[in-house]
Amino acid sequence: MNSSARGTLLGVLMIVVLIGAGGRALWLWLDKPIARVSISGDLNYVSASYLQKELAPLVRGHTWLSLSLTDLRNEARQIGWLREVTVSREWPNTLRFVLYEQDPVARWNDEQLLNTRGQPFAPGPVSDFGRRLPDLGGPAGSGREVLGYYDSLRRALAELGLSITQLRLEPRGAWRFQVNDGVWVILGRTDLDARLARFIAAWKRQLGQEASQIRYIDLRYPNGVSVAKHGETTTVSND
Repeated sequence: MNSSARGTLLGVLMIVVLIGAGGRALWLWLDKPIARVSISGDLNYVSASYLQKELAPLVRGHTWLSLSLTDLRNEARQIGWLREVTVSREWPNTLRFVLYEQDPVARWNDEQLLNTRGQPFAPGPVSDFGRRLPDLGGPAGSGREVLGYYDSLRRALAELGLSITQLRLEPRGAWRFQVNDGVWVILGRTDLDARLARFIAAWKRQLGQEASQIRYIDLRYPNGVSVAKHGETTTVSND
């Protein structure tokens, strides 16, 4: 290699080194400690102060550029009441969180809540939801199924003026529900549509007038219903 070629190669290497050093210096200059965390979102149930307290440990000790936004988003989504999170950087040293809150539609297994997709989540610091929520329950992973059947029952019983205050799916697949904080209705596991139609007919014909006296109605009979009243033995009414 002649001297001219060696000189050219050395020049190129020097430029690469200078660019690398400059890039490193620029990175260090930009990668400052996080000075500000901005939080926005339509919050109806949890306070901004609660979320700031929960988010603070996730950014503490990190710098503006070196922090992984993907990892930070995934960690933030584990905070109670957060359905979704977006995170972005803002010049010169700010992180911006946009938070999307869970929308509770039912209580779940006495300890959790269900969102609109039938997914359970912990209520965390919130106890007042501003409205009465139905009380649903079922095996693990059945939230979507139970919520779907609740909506179906609610529509079917609307004409009777009945509200479903509790609905349970038992581990073996049997259904039962409570109406108006009073009467329990036992549907069982099979022929649900036919049994529900039988309940509606019996309620219209007679049982609705006796609702205050009834403890439960058992529809697990081929052609009738079993009615248990307060202080009385069970009776069976045939269609």
